Order: sequence, then structure tokens, then C-alpha cells
Amino acid sequence: MEPTATLGGQLYWFASLFDPFCGPVGFLNLLPENSLLSCGDTGWGDEVARGFFVTITLAACTLPIGLLIGLFLSLAQQTEVRSLRISSNIYTTIFRGLPELLTIFMIYFGLQIGVREAALALGYERGFDINSFVAGTIALALVFSAYASEVLSSAFKAIPKGQYEAGYALGLRPGKTMRLIILPQLVRIALPGLGNLWMILIKDTALISVIGLGDTLRQTGIAAKVTKEAFFFYGLACLLFLALAMASSVVFSKIETSVRRSGVNR
Repeated sequence: MEPTATLGGQLYWFASLFDPFCGPVGFLNLLPENSLLSCGDTGWGDEVARGFFVTITLAACTLPIGLLIGLFLSLAQQTEVRSLRISSNIYTTIFRGLPELLTIFMIYFGLQIGVREAALALGYERGFDINSFVAGTIALALVFSAYASEVLSSAFKAIPKGQYEAGYALGLRPGKTMRLIILPQLVRIALPGLGNLWMILIKDTALISVIGLGDTLRQTGIAAKVTKEAFFFYGLACLLFLALAMASSVVFSKIETSVRRSGVNR
């Protein structure tokens, strides 16, 4: 069956059209066919490009999950319910205290066992396997959320209590006060710290290569071993991560400027 005959193949073909590395207008196509980074069977350009897209996708999937969990954790730390505060503090202590690599191993192997046993208990004889991308996303989201909760909690404490009281005086319910008054200020205060966490998240994605995910580091590592050009390919990995970090820095700077202007205009 042709690759484009299935929905997945069609989506892959459509995405490849916008590939800046090996797509129709990809700059790696300009290299000679015998180059180390040429696309196709003669070079490693398409493998490295695929790994780079996996890195970006992994970070992009981890960010919203980690932010959402971190927000709930920070809200739990602000509540007067003692059990919620204690639970939140235990969670953040665990995932800030454990090395990220150990968290990845525990999630990947532990979750595999848990899901397989649950599937067998429900009557599925073969069970289910968790792939490295899903396990990596969960592991990084847990770590990211633990740090994000601290950033958001500090931002909550920086908002004067009078802001809450003003919302209640206007007859707003707690949920509406949070959405219209508190959250806009929270974003403006927490954004620099969250930007730093995003940079750390980009670097941490490289750790997922230890459980078999074909990200930037793994693909360049395979190419380095096969071609014996370790310095070239690991140097290329450095450039790709630095390019991603620089692009992220520009984006966050623009977001901070936009949020700051919107706060002044209120």
C-alpha cells in the first residue's frame, strides 16, 4: 500500500511539504548528494530533521499539561484546606527533589507495569504498552508542573489582597474575580519565570532519548556512531538546541511586551 493511501500517510505527506529541512523548499536539499546532511538514503538530513520535530512536539505537548497541573497545585497551596496544601507541597517536593532522569525511568517502566496489570485485570490478555513519547510527556509534565506551581504561587502572593476584595465589592463571584481580575495579573507577573522553565524544558527533552525516543539527541547520536563524525553531529545538535532557545527567547520577549502593554492600557 502506498504511504499516502492511509490517513496517517496523507498527514505525514502534508506535513512534509512545510519541512524547512528536507521539504520541497528545504535548505538541506541544496547540499550535494554525498553530503552527511543530504536528504534521502545518502545522508542523515531527514533523520536529524525528524528528531528535531520530535523535540519540538514533545516540548509543545508537555507545556500545556504541565501548566495546567501547576495551576491547580498553586491554587491548592492558596486554599485554606489543610489537606490540599499538604498534598500539593508533597507533590512539589517529590518531583523537584528527584533527578529528572530518575523520574523518566520511574514513569516509563512503572507506568508500563501499572497499565499492563490493569489491562490484564480487565480481561485484555496482551495488555497495553506505553510508548516513549507518551511516557516522556508525562514525566516532563510532572517535573515542569512542580516548578511551575512554585512560580505561580509566588505570583499569587505578589497580587494584593485588595484585588480580590475589589472584585467581591463589585459583586463578582470568586470564579469571575479569578478570571477577570487575578489571572491577567498572574500571567504578567509569572511570565518571566515560566519563560525560564520553558528553556529548561527544552533542554530536558534530550533526556527522553534514554528510553528510545527518536529526538534530536538520539538521531544525531546514531548518526555520530555510524559515520564516526561525533563532533560534527553533536555540534549540529548544539546548534539546533541553541536555535530553538533563541527563537523561544524572541517569542517570550514579544509576549511579555504585549502583556505589559495590555496591563498598562487597562
